[in-house]
Amino acid sequence: MGKALRWLLSLALLIGALGTAGAATAAEPDTTAPAGSPAASGATTADDGTGTDIKDRILAIPGMSLIQEKPVDGYRYFVLDYTQPVDHRHPSRGTFEQRITLLHKGVDRPTVFFTSGYNVSTTPSRSEPAQIVDGNQVSLEYRYFTPSRPDPADWTKLDIRQAASDQHRVFAALKTIYPRRWLATGGSKGGMTATYYERFYPHDMDGVVAYVAPDDVVNTEDSSYDRFLATVGTTACRERVEAVQREALVRRQPLERKYADWARAGGYTFTTVGTLDKAYEAVVLDYVWAYWQYSLLSDCDTIPADAKAATDQQIYDSIDAISGFSAYTDQGLAQYTPYYYQAGTQLGSPDIRQPWLGGLSRYGYQPPRDFVPRSIPMRFDPGVMPEVDNWVRHHADHMLFVYGQNDPWGSERFQVGQGSHDSYVFTAPGANHGADVAGLQAAQKAKATARILDWAGVATAAVQQDESKAKPLAPFDRTLDERRPPRGPNPGPALVP
Repeated sequence: MGKALRWLLSLALLIGALGTAGAATAAEPDTTAPAGSPAASGATTADDGTGTDIKDRILAIPGMSLIQEKPVDGYRYFVLDYTQPVDHRHPSRGTFEQRITLLHKGVDRPTVFFTSGYNVSTTPSRSEPAQIVDGNQVSLEYRYFTPSRPDPADWTKLDIRQAASDQHRVFAALKTIYPRRWLATGGSKGGMTATYYERFYPHDMDGVVAYVAPDDVVNTEDSSYDRFLATVGTTACRERVEAVQREALVRRQPLERKYADWARAGGYTFTTVGTLDKAYEAVVLDYVWAYWQYSLLSDCDTIPADAKAATDQQIYDSIDAISGFSAYTDQGLAQYTPYYYQAGTQLGSPDIRQPWLGGLSRYGYQPPRDFVPRSIPMRFDPGVMPEVDNWVRHHADHMLFVYGQNDPWGSERFQVGQGSHDSYVFTAPGANHGADVAGLQAAQKAKATARILDWAGVATAAVQQDESKAKPLAPFDRTLDERRPPRGPNPGPALVP
């Protein structure tokens, strides 16, 4: 949910201060220094200690090519292409180029494998686990998100097993260069992706940190979402948000005229969803969900207090600010065709009732099939998510799931049970879809940080004896680590680093 043409908001920006790529020289990494100390990092060296520049070692991997190296203070940063099979079960049946970014700290550091589940950002950034362990970060673009799409595209090869195999090949290729421990992470669909990777390749990673990852086990049973929306936040805030949404349907005719004028002026079209009316209602029906996904309870005063007394423009602007009228245009949907395809074939999607709307809805919460061009066949497989859910409940090992208390996507979440080992599900109080370890209550924050450090092999003896001493090894940097609530397609779990 949210503004479909704003999904790729940068969640953590890096302002590079390094000079020309590859030109920096410094002391060799001090391998005798304590883990996590600045002396233990060789990030600013051109030489990784083998006598060969790290870029040359990376590009020596068969199928790896350089798109760009960008200057980043304290790191080497590479944007790469890697040749992947379209079908890992039948590698001879064609290949495609998949984008990767690599934030290189040092070959003596642990490595974090980040996935957004969508496009990869080529702006250097650092996920929370990478900050905690002060490590390298490999980020992978999800298959079929352009430009990482085969041409022609065989959509039957877009599934969670094939995507996990993409990650496995990248890991196998880079593990020879980065031999220390590896952690998988990602937020929302990226958290789902990290979980599926662990399911299919449980021996690759030393730990998994999955943020705000939905787990839609039975696609036709979504009552947990309705129960959540009936109790989230406060009664006053819920009623305020619901009133604006209802008023947008009451005033459908004049507000759709505004929508049509906007679409005409911007050249937006509605071929995929069918009509402007269907697109308008889809945006309006997202409003309540999107508010709680991206906003905090303290933001309720930004919503018109008296919806019935508000002007048409105030209602229109509020819907646009929270849901985004570009979301269900052809132009807004195009980038996210791979997501909607997966939601309609394997992942599942929410279907909520919203009883406060009465009989004002004409279409209900529309399914993913409505948001994918009809030229692409789709068939839902109801067995995929239950199998993954069962595996996580009984076989999770070194896995941490973090959710936000006020995030609708947490209504259907992963759980760990009998048979799991050293695995946890924590909830950040008052948090939305941007929940992270830093926002957990103190004891859980210490536990989560300690386990991440331990899984990465960089926990000190003091932390191993007393989890309350666990702290991120790299200091927080506003330009490097600042995170905002992630955005994703409507209705879809979003991106997080």
